[in-house]
Amino acid sequence: MHILITGGAGFIGSHVADLLADSGHRVLLLDALLPQAHGSGGAPPWTDRHELVVGDVRDGELLRRLLPGMDAVCHQAAMVGHGLDPSDAPDYASHNDYGTAVLLAAMHATGVGRLVLAGSMVVYGEGRYDCATHGTVRPGPRRPAELAAGRFEPPCPECGAALVGGLVGEDAPLDPRSTYAASKLAQEHLSGAWARQTGGSVWSLRYHNVYGPRMPRDTPYAGVASIFRSALARGEAPTVLEDGAQRRDFVHVTDVAEANALALAADPARTAGRLEAVNVCSGEPHTVGELAATLASAMDGPQPVTVGGARAADVRHVVADPAKARALLGFRAGVRFADGVAAFATDPLRDPAGLTGPPAVSSPGVTTP
Repeated sequence: MHILITGGAGFIGSHVADLLADSGHRVLLLDALLPQAHGSGGAPPWTDRHELVVGDVRDGELLRRLLPGMDAVCHQAAMVGHGLDPSDAPDYASHNDYGTAVLLAAMHATGVGRLVLAGSMVVYGEGRYDCATHGTVRPGPRRPAELAAGRFEPPCPECGAALVGGLVGEDAPLDPRSTYAASKLAQEHLSGAWARQTGGSVWSLRYHNVYGPRMPRDTPYAGVASIFRSALARGEAPTVLEDGAQRRDFVHVTDVAEANALALAADPARTAGRLEAVNVCSGEPHTVGELAATLASAMDGPQPVTVGGARAADVRHVVADPAKARALLGFRAGVRFADGVAAFATDPLRDPAGLTGPPAVSSPGVTTP
């Protein structure tokens, strides 16, 4: 196949490009080389083996020149991260949502009917919780007073009892808690509407916390694994919000690339006229505190410091159910947590980005493309 990869010079997109090329596909990379991710050094060295067009996914004229002859689009381009404050909203909406709308319009104009979208677990908000009395419930936003008092677990919204966390499936209610999360859900809605209107095929791969080589570093938009590693490289203890017991699913970037390849290889007739969403996860949940401690040990650095507190849009637990991706795509993550984190201690990272310095306190963010 001939595949256009938007965001193809980025963390995840570049791994997808390498895997597809190694499998005999032709790839064309499109990347705006945003300074938030790439700094001012130009294209990273791992793009040298591929054809790269430096351009913006919001440029419809450019897309209409690039798309003819393509069999599919792998849409990784996005402004990523938790969001520094609500004033980021126009940038997220422009890059992520308007950019996706322009891409979909260009695909329709040029007759390209297959899309694999970099989705995200942030669309769920909180994960799944069960109350002994009320069954599966959706807790509301955590109150600042509770967080300040060190009570981090969300209670049952009906009776206030303690909840038991479970696996969040793709049929869970969607409840984005940040501007970035809202923009990722809007991408899914736009892509699903396009599929229904055109008969096109869409897979949304809801990435969980992705880590591995080529992550951006020294930027507040980076994922938590990169932020912890940057602190350790400076000889500082990684700082962890809340009590460090927040559960996440940390999935290696090479497994994420494999999920993209499987979605691109799937029969488009199976998803014609609709969007199919699947979790892309390891199926091996761990706490944020475990990540920090394991990485500190691998780097022979100071153990993490737990500082309490939480950001307004942070959620407590999001643990993924991998069953649907396994059933529909045959996807199983191959990199175990201990092995992946040990390797990450020395993995090559992207050069420092245009925004200087990580935030003062790390938190369980998510990294997408």
